[in-house]
Amino acid sequence: MHQRVAITGPAEPEARLAELRADLAARLYGKQHVIDHALVCLLAGGHLLIEDAPGMGKTTLATGLARVLGLDFSRIQFTSDLLPGDILGLSVYDPARTNFVFRPGPIFHALVMADEINRANPRTQSALLEAMAEGYVSIDGATRALPRPFHVIATQNPADQGGTFALPDSQLDRFLMCLSIGYPPPEAERRLLGGDMPVGDAARPAASLDLAACQAEVARVAVTPPLIDYLLALIAASREPRDFITGLSPRAGIALRRAAQAQAWLAGRDHVRPADVQAVLGPVVDHRLTLAQATEKRAPSAVLAAQVRLD
Repeated sequence: MHQRVAITGPAEPEARLAELRADLAARLYGKQHVIDHALVCLLAGGHLLIEDAPGMGKTTLATGLARVLGLDFSRIQFTSDLLPGDILGLSVYDPARTNFVFRPGPIFHALVMADEINRANPRTQSALLEAMAEGYVSIDGATRALPRPFHVIATQNPADQGGTFALPDSQLDRFLMCLSIGYPPPEAERRLLGGDMPVGDAARPAASLDLAACQAEVARVAVTPPLIDYLLALIAASREPRDFITGLSPRAGIALRRAAQAQAWLAGRDHVRPADVQAVLGPVVDHRLTLAQATEKRAPSAVLAAQVRLD
C-alpha cells in the first residue's frame, strides 16, 4: 500500500555557488551531479564515501573540494599494514624534555581524505569512528579536539576487488552520503584523450567559501511540518520487513533532513521542498539499506521512493 503525503511549494529560484561549482567542474569533467552531491554532503556537515574503481577521479574531487572550500587538507593512503597510530598520532619520548610529547597524526586537519579505506584492516578502519562521530579522539587517556569544521572524504574500491575489507555497518552509517563517480561521458573522455587535462591541484580557485558560515545558514533552512511528514513516511517505509532487512535509524533520518536542507540552500531557497529530499535520497540511504529480496534489481532508494507518493 502506498502512503500519500500532500506538500506544495513555490517555484525554484536560480542555483547558488555557480562560480565554485564551475571551478570544480573544471577539475572533474562531465560530473556536475557528483560535484553537487559532494558539496551538499559537506554543507550538511557530513562525511562523504566515494566508492569506485581506481582512476575515476576520486582524489581529484577530494582535493578540489579542499581548495574550493579553503580547508586545511590531509591525505591518508590506507594499506594493509597501516596502524591506528599512523592516523591518530603517537606520544614520542623527547630526551630534551625527559617526557613524552604527543605528535598529532594526519587526522588533525579540517578535511581528511582516507584513500582506499577498505584496504586497511578493521582495527585501523575503526580508528576513524570516534573522530567521525564526535569530532575528537581519545589518545593515551586524553581527549583531543579536532578542527571545526572537520570532514572525512573516504574512497573505497569495489568489494569484489582483491585485498579489501568490507566496512562494518556502524562505520558506513557515519558517512552522510555515498557516491559513485562512474565513467566520464563520451565528450568529456574525448577531451581527456585529446590532452585537455583538468585543472591541476596546484591551481587556486577563483574564490573560496567560508564553510562554517554556510553550514550555519544551511541549518536555518526551514523544514515545514508537511515536509517532516514526508520524511517520516519514508523512514517508516524503510522499516517494512518485506522490503528491507533493516530500516533507517533515527540518525539516518536526521542525515536525510540535513542533506535536503543543504540541497535547498545550494539551489538558493530558504525552505526544503520534496524535490530536495528526492534529489539526495539515493546518496543518503542506499549504503544504509539492504533489500530483503536479493534478486531485486532496483536501488534501495528507488524501492523506498515507490512506497511513498506525494499529492
